[in-house]
Amino acid sequence: MEETKKLVELITKGIQDKKGHGIVIADLSEIDGAICRNFVICQGNSPAQVEAIAESIGDYVRETIGEKPVSCVGLGNNQWVALDFVDVLVHIFLPETRTFYDLEHLWADAKLTHLEDIE
Repeated sequence: MEETKKLVELITKGIQDKKGHGIVIADLSEIDGAICRNFVICQGNSPAQVEAIAESIGDYVRETIGEKPVSCVGLGNNQWVALDFVDVLVHIFLPETRTFYDLEHLWADAKLTHLEDIE
């Protein structure tokens, strides 16, 4: 559990380092049948920023705890990039794609933590 918390912190730092915003952490650990412990959801303003956020997260996690995502989908089109760290799934969206899929509300029972944007 402590490892998951550290992973979420590193992911958050990676997002904030590239000025990603609208960060929401969804705690799914109490939900039966959930596919992971946490979702970390955020957005970038352009495809280039979405890609930069994904790379930043990968770098922070790899350099600090030596882990890499088991999969990464969406790079190249950069509308929605998902990084799978097993216990934590990271979703990086463009604003309109995030609004369309509305992941935060798919998991209505999850405890949501909204982080302040860093300017």
